Amino acid sequence: MRKSFLPVLVYLVGFIILIRLINLQIFSKKYDKLSIKNSVLKQNIYPERGFIFDRNGKLLVSNQPMYDLMVIPNSLKSFDTTELSNLTGMEMEKIYENLIRAKKYSIRAPSVLINQIPKNKYAGLQEKMWKFPGMYIQRRSARYYETNIASNILGYISEVNNSDIKNDSYYEKGELIGRQGVEKTYEKILRGKKGVKYLQRDKFSRIIGPYKNGELDTLPVKSNNVTISVDMELQEYGSMLLKNKRGGVLAIEPESGEILLSISSPAYNPNLLVGRQRSENFKSLKADTLNNILFDRSLQGQYAPGSPFKVLNALIGLEEGVISENDKFLCNKGHFYGNNQFMECRCPVGSMNNLNSAIHKSCNTYFSNIYQKIINNSNDATYGTNRWSSHLKSFGLGNYLGYDHPVGQPGFIPDGNFYNLWYPNQKWSGSTIVSNSIGQGEVLVTPIQLANIAAIIGNKGYYYKPHFIKAIDNYDIDLKFSTKNFTTISSKNFIPIIQGMKDAVKKGTARIASIPGIDVCGKTGTIENFTKINGVKTQLTDHSMFIAFAPCEKPKIAIAVIVENGYWGGRWAAPIASLIIEKYLNKKIKRSWLEKRMVEGSLQNEYMKVVSNKPFTINE
Repeated sequence: MRKSFLPVLVYLVGFIILIRLINLQIFSKKYDKLSIKNSVLKQNIYPERGFIFDRNGKLLVSNQPMYDLMVIPNSLKSFDTTELSNLTGMEMEKIYENLIRAKKYSIRAPSVLINQIPKNKYAGLQEKMWKFPGMYIQRRSARYYETNIASNILGYISEVNNSDIKNDSYYEKGELIGRQGVEKTYEKILRGKKGVKYLQRDKFSRIIGPYKNGELDTLPVKSNNVTISVDMELQEYGSMLLKNKRGGVLAIEPESGEILLSISSPAYNPNLLVGRQRSENFKSLKADTLNNILFDRSLQGQYAPGSPFKVLNALIGLEEGVISENDKFLCNKGHFYGNNQFMECRCPVGSMNNLNSAIHKSCNTYFSNIYQKIINNSNDATYGTNRWSSHLKSFGLGNYLGYDHPVGQPGFIPDGNFYNLWYPNQKWSGSTIVSNSIGQGEVLVTPIQLANIAAIIGNKGYYYKPHFIKAIDNYDIDLKFSTKNFTTISSKNFIPIIQGMKDAVKKGTARIASIPGIDVCGKTGTIENFTKINGVKTQLTDHSMFIAFAPCEKPKIAIAVIVENGYWGGRWAAPIASLIIEKYLNKKIKRSWLEKRMVEGSLQNEYMKVVSNKPFTINE
């Protein structure tokens, strides 16, 4: 028994070792990965990022070659940092800083030492690479923006951070990702799919050839080009009109929901956020809290809607049956309401306005009366306000609208519960919150929502979700952008509203927006503007607002313009909107006198009056 025990033990141990070796060599991936990490260099192959075109095929975003200098710390030998700095244009302190960061990340895996080396530096560096063992050059493309405007639409790309890598395993340290605008929304389409090449290294970490004869290598998958709905010629024209003014403009094609332009002023050149100076430029833009350049006023600016909101109250009044288009109300330069309070109006004493004249004259008294009828119709203000709020939300108000851009604000539409909390004893009625009747209450809207309202009125009750995308190579557009969204207002009730807006341009408050040969439907707005200066609520110059669509029948364009501190609606917003409409529909401008006034006009003196560092243009 003793004689057989030792051989059996030897065979048993040998068998266990054999099984373990088989497992390690054939089945276990852990040590295979470790082996690759030590002896194989993984190089990513990046496809060229997809191009971006405007609706007319104009190239907006292309690429230019850039080169990253990669380092493998474990393979690094002594090198002349001064020479490397001269060759690449990177400061020596930054080279040391990046080298330390690379060593902390991994001593064996490659890291970016110097990123985005321009091609005019590449040739000289390539000739001297033999002086920098442990480094190699990796080619990829950087963005080139063919336009110096539309940064708020196009966005930019930047290096991934730890959060990006954690959220998407596709990315590795040093790679780029769409960070804003179209670049972010359509990142996966524009980036393509990177390929991988594996290279075998010897014990001195020198490249000796492809790993496994290239069997594990993969080719990159070509990216796809994107066509956006924006008309860049129109975008450029509108940007010119908003020079030296702060504000937002957004225009929509009502029959499709395609966004024709989206302007936020002031703006920045998108090429500022390309290349090695991107971080410094971004910091400078972000630090400008007075102009708030990175804030997209066309999508993020929340403003009281002012008089354009009156037409929505009129639609709700018609739908709820509390008025007809022929009902009249007396206006004596305003009217008393509630606890002997007075709301002013510009109508002459003794004016009798029906729906049409109330719209084109913008009568505060008329809309105050119909609003109180809506809220008090059921003798339950909470119920009436909830009905009113529900109608408004069917227009997409109080929501993000579902458009394809990563930034925005929902605005605000109050309901009965909101006012029950605001007035705990619940002693409130339509007269208590009557400021909502003229768009100066608690309601907040964004320019894209206002443009969508204009599109809805032009369509007599429905809209398509506004969107920037028009076409994607090899992809279909999301069906939500081609689906009609109906409001709670009957189409017949839009007819008198459209006539009233048409008359507002022909003979009312929006006459400046009249265009020879084109029927324009519009509504001006003058919006009270408050801010806090040294902790005190202070009224500043009113905002100028205008919404419109044209032609009045089967409209091709719907637009909203807000010019901050622009006095009244007809002074800046209405002329700018009408010039954009004329440019889009006629391709040329006949009213050169008006164009000259808008282009040369400036509101910089108004903005200099603000003594607070806090941006004052966003309603609080």
